[in-house]
Amino acid sequence: MEKTKKDIEVDVLDKKTNDYQIVIFNDNVNSFGHVIGSLIEICNHTHIQAEQCAHIIHNNGKCSVKTGEYPDLEPQCSALLTCGLSAEIQ
Repeated sequence: MEKTKKDIEVDVLDKKTNDYQIVIFNDNVNSFGHVIGSLIEICNHTHIQAEQCAHIIHNNGKCSVKTGEYPDLEPQCSALLTCGLSAEIQ
């Protein structure tokens, strides 16, 4: 009897999630309160999350505040920009 290799079928999940992130950059214009309030209102952060992000932005110069798919992040990033924050999707 001749031995043969069996073909193995493997399903690969192609969908990637959380490929993008909204990054907010530090500036000398916006107050902690404004940044915190904007993150709560626009990104649905808790007060503690928003406060921690504001401190990271201040100390490190930037912070990733939200991850997800581009179509979900785009309106939030636009709203943050409208509030005067320096934000971009990366």
